Amino acid sequence: MPSTKEKSSSQRARVSDLVGAVGEPPGEPAAPPLRSAEASRRLSQERVEEALDRASLRARLSALPEEDRAELIEALLEQLADGREELPEQLGERLLDGMIDQLIAGKRSEREILGPDGVLGELTRRLVERALSEELTEHLGYPAGQAPPGGAGNSRNGTSPKTVLTDHGPVGIEVPRDRNSEFDPQLVRKGQRRLAGLDEKIIALYAGGMTTREIENYITELYGPGVSRETVSRVTEGVLEDAKAWQTRPLEQIYPILYLDALMIKIRDGQAVRNFACYLAIGVNLEGDRDVLGMWFQRTEGAKFWLQVLTDLRQRGVHDVLVCCVDGLAGFPEAIEAVYPNTWVQTCLVHLVRSSLRFVPYRDKRKVAADLKRIYTAVDRDHAEHELERFAETWDGRYPMISQNWREHWEQIVPFLAFPPDVRRAVYTTNAIEALNRQIRKIIKTRGSFPSQDSARKLLYLAITRAQRNWRHTYNWASALTAFRIHFGDRVPDTAI
Repeated sequence: MPSTKEKSSSQRARVSDLVGAVGEPPGEPAAPPLRSAEASRRLSQERVEEALDRASLRARLSALPEEDRAELIEALLEQLADGREELPEQLGERLLDGMIDQLIAGKRSEREILGPDGVLGELTRRLVERALSEELTEHLGYPAGQAPPGGAGNSRNGTSPKTVLTDHGPVGIEVPRDRNSEFDPQLVRKGQRRLAGLDEKIIALYAGGMTTREIENYITELYGPGVSRETVSRVTEGVLEDAKAWQTRPLEQIYPILYLDALMIKIRDGQAVRNFACYLAIGVNLEGDRDVLGMWFQRTEGAKFWLQVLTDLRQRGVHDVLVCCVDGLAGFPEAIEAVYPNTWVQTCLVHLVRSSLRFVPYRDKRKVAADLKRIYTAVDRDHAEHELERFAETWDGRYPMISQNWREHWEQIVPFLAFPPDVRRAVYTTNAIEALNRQIRKIIKTRGSFPSQDSARKLLYLAITRAQRNWRHTYNWASALTAFRIHFGDRVPDTAI
């Protein structure tokens, strides 16, 4: 029986024969470049020779016994890995085509080619095992088939079977071991049961609103068994760490506009399911970009907890807010002024109009809404007060509570009228945060309740980051920033203009 050295020499000789068969004859200089007319005639001839060479190479490979063909491919891979003679590019492509032809010969169905037991699964197995073998070679410091340097030391110690879940389904691999148990593979780590990429798919499905049970069924139908509900929970645990880091990140020193609102969700609390308020804050920075500054959970929405939210924002670096747009919650303006005394508090006109129309029957709603619109579309504050008086004269006989409510909150209704008409739409409504709430509700509507606050935090964080990808620059921001500089002076830095 030939020794390993003789076998390697024989394989190298076969590689050289193949290279000589399809490459240039050894020792002959390259032909000089041809002129255009000759080149065009030679081009067709070169293509004919290339096709003949490829057919000859395929015939030579197919004529070899299967064991010899495997040894030849192994020798080619070793030759490339060791950095000895590099194969010509054309020969590499032809060998690859020949290998692919051999792999898919006689296979036509999707399962035979793309299934876990098909060609793609087999290629995945071989590539992973090859990469793990190279990792072990790098760890030991010498290739397979050679003795350890110095004649003693760590060495290979067989393999261990392992099944990993890939994009093509479960694939069985053999993980190499070393005798000292010091080898820690990086491609497939110890304890890892899924190749990179599948965890990202699980998180994407979770962010889309699918429950852990639905993800388990989906992955099982698509790739086969291997991902349980417990696995999905473990994968998404990493998201919770990201959410907590995001919640405590430093913020910018000044936000010209701050939107505040709360969203009601159901969370299990002990043996009962209760409504919790998820407090959300969206800030618009000096560049006109919107950003969700954080989320906080409390059993009910109230001005007292909003005071804690604003205090948290200040501790994270927000030293000034020019305009804060909120709904009509009682005590909200006082809570804002306690933390940011110079901030203009703007009541959301959309909330205010909706609240006013709740007292109006259907037959009068359009008329009342049209008269209210004259108030908040007035040229300035004086004209708005005049329109409010006209509204009271017309409707106080039937709906006196509407004008009374507007008068009570008048100082928080009219601040936006100081800005030009094309800037008012940026500050008079919390529609930006209402749009975010709608996107969150789309994702959580399939869930009856969350088992804990951490579970809710994970999903809401993913929903927020997903929604922010499609956010656009604030409308007409250059004009808005100029108006802010006129009204707030040095509170807007010169660098922002």
